[in-house]
Amino acid sequence: MAERIVTDQGRDIAYHMTPGTGPTVVFLGGLKSDMEGTKAIFLENWAKARGQAFVRFDYSGHGISGGEFTDGAIGDWFEDACAVLGRIDGPVVLVGSSMGGWISLLVARAMPDRVAGFVGIAAAPDFTEDGFWAGFDDVMRAKLMREGRVALPSDYGEPYIITKRLIEEGRDRLVLRDPLKLACPVRLVMGTADTSVPVDWGTRLLDHLICDDARLTLVKGADHSFSAPECLPVIERALDEVLAG
Repeated sequence: MAERIVTDQGRDIAYHMTPGTGPTVVFLGGLKSDMEGTKAIFLENWAKARGQAFVRFDYSGHGISGGEFTDGAIGDWFEDACAVLGRIDGPVVLVGSSMGGWISLLVARAMPDRVAGFVGIAAAPDFTEDGFWAGFDDVMRAKLMREGRVALPSDYGEPYIITKRLIEEGRDRLVLRDPLKLACPVRLVMGTADTSVPVDWGTRLLDHLICDDARLTLVKGADHSFSAPECLPVIERALDEVLAG
């Protein structure tokens, strides 16, 4: 059964903690994903097999945590992640999938002394601005400003409801506009068939980071989920490298 905490902002967050040796590996999921996904469970099993401390959790408005998705924004989910980290002793290695990559970078920027490594899986920093807003035409932008939300089709089920607050609050959380220094090993992995996060976003992030040990691995034909059997070992190898560093 999941453990639960209430953040300083009053949000109810569910998480699973696997005891083991540190640093604790923390999985941060993507937009509208949850901690029961393929990658989260794969990493939990990997951690149990090697005796590694591991945590997975649901942001507010996601999975079994409290709240509504449409009430949330990047800053809220960053605060949720920080609240979970508050339950962890010692250093952490962050594994951020898609939006979780952005949240991970916000955490690393805010508390660099806690972060011992970062693995980004199709990491999507600044996607609300460079993906959603940049991709909206004038009609959609006007509708968003007028009605406060627009619906976008999703490859993973029901449409995404994108709110005005998600876009506007995200502008206060951008990480690619100013220098971003990470004093820990970084491994970025993504697929060449990703239709949500273009490959050039991966190379842009790699180039943007001020980091002495950063690498990007591309898997030909892999999609955005990066959950296929041939992809999961790539994540495992990336984690092994970060933990060895």
